[in-house]
Amino acid sequence: MNILIKNAKVITFDESNPFIERCNVIVSGDKIKNITSDNKLPEGDYDVVIDGSYKVLMPSYVNAHTHFYSSFAKGITGISSSDNFVEVLENMWWRLDKKLTLEDVYYSALVAMIDGVKKGVTSFIDHHASPFAITGSLSEIKKASEHVGIKSCLAYEVSDRDGQAICQEGIKENVDFSNLCISKNVKSLFGLHASFTLNNNTLKDIIKANSNNIGYHIHVSEDLADEEDSQSKYGMSVVKRLLDHGMLNENTILGHCTHVSDEDMDIIAKYKAKVVHNPQSNANNAVGIANITKMINKGLLVGLGTDAMTNSMGQEVRTSLWLQHLINKNPSIGFGEVASTLYSNNYVIANNIWKEYTLGKVKEGYQADLILLDYDPITPLNATNYYGHLIFGLAEANVSTTISNGEILWHNNKLTDRLNEKDINKRSRELAQKLWERL
Repeated sequence: MNILIKNAKVITFDESNPFIERCNVIVSGDKIKNITSDNKLPEGDYDVVIDGSYKVLMPSYVNAHTHFYSSFAKGITGISSSDNFVEVLENMWWRLDKKLTLEDVYYSALVAMIDGVKKGVTSFIDHHASPFAITGSLSEIKKASEHVGIKSCLAYEVSDRDGQAICQEGIKENVDFSNLCISKNVKSLFGLHASFTLNNNTLKDIIKANSNNIGYHIHVSEDLADEEDSQSKYGMSVVKRLLDHGMLNENTILGHCTHVSDEDMDIIAKYKAKVVHNPQSNANNAVGIANITKMINKGLLVGLGTDAMTNSMGQEVRTSLWLQHLINKNPSIGFGEVASTLYSNNYVIANNIWKEYTLGKVKEGYQADLILLDYDPITPLNATNYYGHLIFGLAEANVSTTISNGEILWHNNKLTDRLNEKDINKRSRELAQKLWERL
């Protein structure tokens, strides 16, 4: 498909030319073919011409940590109240994930991805759990990802909490999927739940099983209970425990890191593991605020996820900034650091996973993963202040068009013919109701 986007303001994230006041962008196949900033429209035979007037064009978003299966918790009732994070897991998430079927897995992923597309997300890094429907679960999510037309990186979270047989099945699912996953758009990591639900023998089994040497995706020090458990049982922090087992490297994603020490931060930086911050989830679960300003200034690469609280990356980045002000007791701190998580570091993480592509810039030769946002700025927008507009304006703006791999998935606030949302939502409601009845 050849697409012409005309007359748009463009935030390119290209350091040499970060903002273009008026621009025409040509997409050919799955790549950005040409960018012109003159008044003359480029000639050509286009399948689609999109008027970018009163809009801003920029790269689509990456969600660096989420849980698709959480979709079916929306509106749920009858869950016992919880006084701490471990009770949240026991009363809510570990009840729900045990009852998932493979069809639940498929539809909960499908509706999450569709919602993400509407909000401009075209790349997701997911962390899945369905302990009584493990085998084939990642393939179901892969099928959903291919149906929607986006990129996904999938992992099954191995845990000891449901017994040894289920733990071993989870290990096998990661291994089998990494062997099967040869798609350009769907990738795999080796999933682990968290240190406090994994004994040393299981970590050794995982290392032995990971013959493909794929990266790991694990929750780290999300709650203080995870740290206390590691110190009590193993005499070391969670980060040092992972280091001791050889699990820290540039391909590993550490979700949360809410309670890591300065020494742990230095270790993460040394081994180049990636941290993914999830501020709304951390606030909702009352586990604390990760000091990502300190982390980034120590040299850690910190990305941004949602932990399935939302699919709005703009909402997430704004929350992140307010919480950095709060934890540092300084309303002027953290702006650049927080902005870098979504608008730079998430693309670094994504490019490390989807190595066949070059993501994260509106630049000739880059992948055509793009969004148009309805935004007619009420104050000057230029190359010196566009980050202020990103956080304080564009983060809340409506995404009117989402393009993934050069294919229009969402345009003029409507899904394209690839997806029948009405039928998908109907089946999703039916499955969610049945799931709730099984709890």
